[in-house]
Amino acid sequence: MTNIRYAAILWTVALFFPSAVGHAQDVRNDRFDGKFYSGRGDTEYLRLLELSRQFFAPNPYTQDISMLYSEEWNGFVEGPTWNAWWIQNSYGPSYAELPFLEEPYVTFLRNANNLWYEMMGDGKRRGIHNWVAPDGQLCDCASPDRVVFKQGDGRIDLHDWGLEFTAAGTLIMAESLLISRDREEIAHYLPFFRRSAALIESRRDPTNNLYLVGAAGNLLAPSYAGFKIDDDTFEAAYLTGLSVTWIAALDRLIELEKLAGDERYVQKFIKEREFAQDGLTRMRTKEGYFIKSLDPNSTRHGVYGAEKHGYFETVCNHDAVALRVVDEDTSKKIVEKIRSIPGLRPHDLIITNYPSLDDLYVKPGEPLGLFSFGHWVNGGHWTTCEARMILAYYRTGAYDDAARSMRKIESFARAFRMDNPLVEFGNDVYQPNQPINCCYDTWGAPAAMIRGLFEYLYSAETLTLVPHIPPGITELVQKFPIRFGDHRLYLSVSGTGPIEEVLINGVSWNEFSEKSVSFPYDRLPDESRVHIVLTGGDRRTPSVTSEIEETRHFYPTEFPVVEGMAIPPEIVAIFYQMMRDAGLAESYEARHARLILEYLTVIAKREELIAEGQLDLLPEPSQEAANRSYIDAVLRLTEGLSREMTRSSSLNDPYHRKVSEIWEATSTPP
Repeated sequence: MTNIRYAAILWTVALFFPSAVGHAQDVRNDRFDGKFYSGRGDTEYLRLLELSRQFFAPNPYTQDISMLYSEEWNGFVEGPTWNAWWIQNSYGPSYAELPFLEEPYVTFLRNANNLWYEMMGDGKRRGIHNWVAPDGQLCDCASPDRVVFKQGDGRIDLHDWGLEFTAAGTLIMAESLLISRDREEIAHYLPFFRRSAALIESRRDPTNNLYLVGAAGNLLAPSYAGFKIDDDTFEAAYLTGLSVTWIAALDRLIELEKLAGDERYVQKFIKEREFAQDGLTRMRTKEGYFIKSLDPNSTRHGVYGAEKHGYFETVCNHDAVALRVVDEDTSKKIVEKIRSIPGLRPHDLIITNYPSLDDLYVKPGEPLGLFSFGHWVNGGHWTTCEARMILAYYRTGAYDDAARSMRKIESFARAFRMDNPLVEFGNDVYQPNQPINCCYDTWGAPAAMIRGLFEYLYSAETLTLVPHIPPGITELVQKFPIRFGDHRLYLSVSGTGPIEEVLINGVSWNEFSEKSVSFPYDRLPDESRVHIVLTGGDRRTPSVTSEIEETRHFYPTEFPVVEGMAIPPEIVAIFYQMMRDAGLAESYEARHARLILEYLTVIAKREELIAEGQLDLLPEPSQEAANRSYIDAVLRLTEGLSREMTRSSSLNDPYHRKVSEIWEATSTPP
């Protein structure tokens, strides 16, 4: 249902949001033109890249990340059936999407991640099950009114604290701060990071520089039981995953401490990284991949093909590659080993292990239940892990494997079944009785398809790009920006093979090698058109219509009326326009308003496509639920903006006073 009296407002909205009305894909010969990507060569791969970026913007065809917004904390939530924020589940998607997230999504992710720090263990705070975590401990998951410090499923009486949760949460937050370079936020979070570092360092055994961790202290908990003494007793063992994840986190903490200018902690963390790297060498096999764990009695778990504990553990291995914990040669050996074991990818998606784990803490003779092979943490699939696997594929040139993965995820996406974990070894949804599924984990695959193209290695002073362009693509234009502090980089590539030339805004740039390009922060323009010329490529920077230029076009349309909106759409539109006029178009508040308007325009487009028979319909009740998911998203987004405007009015700094003045002028009748 629409209302003509909103037409004038809607014309204004369409003027600013033509991309939300729809986009054209033109695939002819070897040319692809999409809203987010264009290029030449392998048009199927380019289509998958376009699809991947589509999941991060409102569109009438698939679920998008805005559907995972919670107005309760003005941030992302795991999913409609998972009303909290998990570290393990968000790890892969968040890491992969951070370089290209823009407002309001940057704020949404920061607010969600901050739940872990608001609830951080301090030796006093009580969480679920009356668990009082040690100082510096993060959690399995948190929401504003509860925190779960350990893995809360299975034999929780055996569980250790979530040590690898803490390492992964530290890594995500540290990476986000390296990208934003917000010195006030860095100063706020560094004390938290140092407390977590002290906790993890307390678990290091100085005799071998490995970390002692008990049951379910791993990231994909509770698939790890530790050192089995008898059927009821398990003690700590040495966990490879914690070494891998903590080394990657320390890499980022070292750079943050450099930004903060605290040389004491720079040197402290460098030394701790050296210890951790030394310990990790003890967990490698002769073939170059890593075992899962090592018992104090020297029993090795995860030596593929061994008579006992002879499974291959994927998580610590693909993470070591994706996060550059290992060198190029070792990375290739690990990925080749994974590719050589068909059982690890029976349905094109990586599973946690193959064959079944034989070292779970399930008692002999007891039914496996959740621990059944191919389900949950024993041979199940988690797309948060797929994100890191895809990054490992890119780093080692296994582009066809990344494409296979994304096509499989696409099959779930087209059915509005973005569920996690996936059962039947990655072939079916976990919650089939829901009419549709929506789970943050699943955004890991499309995010990694995007980040994997250039990797994006952030340091205290520099952003380094490592292009991984599939050889079938001879031209690639990425039409959306990459963040580096206040700078925005728009990237394009021409040719194949080694890098021969780099240009920024048409001017030659000399800081590159055959494999990478470096950009010192202080030498970058605020907006950079970066064109990378590979062997045989065209040095002319492709012409790309910028977002500002697109807003000059005019597309008259109408809003759908969505009952129950906390703010009328015309007020949202006026607020956004006034924020633009005040030079605040890129602020969180303006972009939140813009997102609501984009969503309303997409709802109208989706109604149009359905009416014209141009949208494939799902069987009921899935179709009704899919339609409703758009309405619910815009209602939550509007309620969230309303709450934020109320909160803003209570803040007395100059910026929030200005926003409040604009909001009051917008919402007060003349």
